[in-house]
Amino acid sequence: MSMVTVQDFADELKRPVAEILAQFKEAGVSVENARSQISASDKVSLLNYLRTKTRAPVTAPAAAPANRGSITLKRKETTELRLGGARGAPAKTVSIEVRKKRTFVKSELEETTAAAASAVAQAAEEAAILDEEAQALQAEAAERARIELEEAKAKAAAEAEALRLREEAKLQEQEAELARQREAAEEADRKRKEHEDRLKTDPIYRAKMDAESARRRAQENIARAAEAARLLRESPPPAAPATPAVAAAAAKKPPAAADTRSNDRDRGRGGRTELHIAEGKGGKRDKKKRKPTGQVRVENAHMFERPVAPIVREVDVPEAISVGELANRMAVKATELIKIMMKNGIMATINQTLDQDTAALMVEELGHKARLSKATDAEDSLVQAVEGAKQDGPQEQRPPVVTIMGHVDHGKTSLLDYIRKTRVAAGEAGGITQHIGAYHVKTAKGVVTFLDTPGHAAFTRMRARGAQITDIVILVVAADDSVMPQTREAIQHAKAAGAPLVVAITKIDKHDAKADRVKNDLLQEEVVAEDFGGDVQMVGVSSVTGQGIDELLDAVLLQAEVLELKAPIDVPARGSIVESSLEKGRGPVATVLVRGGTLRQGDVILTGPHFGRVRAMFDEAGRPVKEAGPSIPVAVLGLSGVPDAGDDVVVVADERKARELALLRETKLRDQKLAASQAVRMDQIFAQMGDGSSGDAKQLNLMIKTDVQGSAEALADALRKLPSAEVKVNVLVSSIGGISESDVDLALASKAIIIGFNVRADSQARKRIQDSGVDVRYYSIIYEVIDDVAAAIGGLLGTETREQIVGIAQVRDVFRSSLLGNIAGCLVIEGSVQKSLPIRVLRNQTVIYEGVLESLRRFKDDVAKVEAGTECGIGVKNYNDVKPGDQIECFQRVEVRRTVKAEA
Repeated sequence: MSMVTVQDFADELKRPVAEILAQFKEAGVSVENARSQISASDKVSLLNYLRTKTRAPVTAPAAAPANRGSITLKRKETTELRLGGARGAPAKTVSIEVRKKRTFVKSELEETTAAAASAVAQAAEEAAILDEEAQALQAEAAERARIELEEAKAKAAAEAEALRLREEAKLQEQEAELARQREAAEEADRKRKEHEDRLKTDPIYRAKMDAESARRRAQENIARAAEAARLLRESPPPAAPATPAVAAAAAKKPPAAADTRSNDRDRGRGGRTELHIAEGKGGKRDKKKRKPTGQVRVENAHMFERPVAPIVREVDVPEAISVGELANRMAVKATELIKIMMKNGIMATINQTLDQDTAALMVEELGHKARLSKATDAEDSLVQAVEGAKQDGPQEQRPPVVTIMGHVDHGKTSLLDYIRKTRVAAGEAGGITQHIGAYHVKTAKGVVTFLDTPGHAAFTRMRARGAQITDIVILVVAADDSVMPQTREAIQHAKAAGAPLVVAITKIDKHDAKADRVKNDLLQEEVVAEDFGGDVQMVGVSSVTGQGIDELLDAVLLQAEVLELKAPIDVPARGSIVESSLEKGRGPVATVLVRGGTLRQGDVILTGPHFGRVRAMFDEAGRPVKEAGPSIPVAVLGLSGVPDAGDDVVVVADERKARELALLRETKLRDQKLAASQAVRMDQIFAQMGDGSSGDAKQLNLMIKTDVQGSAEALADALRKLPSAEVKVNVLVSSIGGISESDVDLALASKAIIIGFNVRADSQARKRIQDSGVDVRYYSIIYEVIDDVAAAIGGLLGTETREQIVGIAQVRDVFRSSLLGNIAGCLVIEGSVQKSLPIRVLRNQTVIYEGVLESLRRFKDDVAKVEAGTECGIGVKNYNDVKPGDQIECFQRVEVRRTVKAEA
């Protein structure tokens, strides 16, 4: 049976819910609220109750009201109909109201109760049957509706999926089309910019483009001429002379189209006015000599005339430019420029490179104006496009960058070793640090970044570079050794960089440690301790016992708080190259110290003439990291080459512009090297011819291969500074990486010695070395390199003869001998006098004779040697003018191998 709620039943009867609930309760039907469900039998019970309640005593039929025993039901429905307007008029909405009225009349008020009950029972049975049938039909309809709903959902889902796929395909096609259009636009823009740049910088290309434009214009003119000839051929022949009336009418008639075209042709090529046409001639029709065919006579004179005044051009002169390129910019022949250069004493070929001053002089010599362009002019525009807008984010506290400096073997690495709880010094060759080490250390006092620099004198540039990128300098001075040369140099670097000093007096646990002596010696270098009224913190530490380490860290962090070190974090990173190397299997590896921002994996970075995308980053322990903040050193992989230590690192926004800027920097460096080496002045040639150094100078060719860039720079500088006026140390190659077969071939061709510093030759190179006999030497300590090269220079210098004084004898008296002449009675006052050695006679410290000792006697005996403090008689061969007071100097000549002393 169908069930409805009281609320629905009240809405159907249009009666209040409270009234219906009260009537149900009075009729004995159990209902609680408006949501209670009622059945058909409940409705019948309510109907019977209402009938009994409203029934009145039966009277005469005339007295009964007309509507007694009848129920009237009214229903009203309202719908809206939307009508479209004609010819674009706005649509109209029409409301339609449908009213229905139905009256139920009771047949007989005098029916008996039994008949009413029977009818009610029969109605209840029919209602029950109808309810069952309705439920069956409802279930069937619900099942049918569910199936149809599922089918509709499936169909809608399929249609939605198909629509989504079509939309995605359409979007992909649109994106692909946009990408193709974008690439085409970028390619067109690139070609346009390249065309404009080449037009500005390449005169040959500009001339070629002008020639191409002239060729196209000539083709257009030829086509126009052909079209004009065709029109003239197709035009009708001239008519017979017309009567005066016809001629007057023709005069009033506007010119024809053919005449307009011929007038256009008369104005010159392509509708332009002819230039420099000879006087009395023109491109108009010659009516007197016009042929019947209607041809046009045009003077084909050239359009330009030779200039009567010299043209003064403003020539851009970069820092380095070749002779041919300079001639093209001035629009002169290269041979003419070379002649002018030779007149000014400069010898150069067409492919050689000139420096900026020489090029500007040649431009002014030829009557043009030179505009000197800076090296950064071409870079500034690219740098702005590469780096994008500078983002200055909020400044946040960053860890300090601390550089440890000091003399060799004063305990710098051991001090850092104790802080890091590792054994770095044990792995260093010879117990010294050969390159800069960057370490990110987390201490109990906070995060600190340490830079460990070598202390040997050859690493001056490396220590200077370390001082330039640091915030605080820890000057390490050994308590048992005090201030040394490299200690003074470190103080100078720190002062030049403006970095505050914190002095760590190491080795205070030794018995001969003297910390007060160190403080007093530092006073001479203007480093005043706080104990003496200065502003430099000095802490005594021991790398063995750990004494004073905490105090040193407190001093460093206190100094960092005073400096208020801050840097932005959420901006593109900027930093510096601390060290770089070339590793097999990994390529160029650069240690980057981030100065500001955050460096993330995948960023495109630019440093010097190299760029690349960060493929991977590692910390000082070799662990991979995804990002690095300010003051954090990381090893970066992915650069296009090995950068120089100390180069700036920036994260770029446009990779294509970064590539162009890197190529521009590389080209500039190459041009500067060529300009410094190729252009030779004639006065230099004459100077070399005068001193004989053009072909007789000895050279020691070297090839340096190291593991890191800093060591290569330090070795090259140290070897070039070896003092020798006769032997020139020529470093052909100074690069990083292992020794390859091409290096051996270069050394063989240039007769050079290969120096491998912490690197080795590969298998092919070793075989080539054995076959060719090239001198390859391996080193791991820089002292040995400098000593061996100094010895090699000494071998090229050869030997020299030196005089060595053996003894000096004082003449006390002169005796005459019939056989030997004058004999000098002498007292040996220094050294010894030997018979077989040459002598000199000195009078008033001036050499008056040089000869040979003829006789040497002790009393009456001939002796070979007389020691100091002993008297003797000396006879000088072929010289008798010996007087008392003279000195006889006995000497010998010895050959000594020439050596070179390396600078400390």
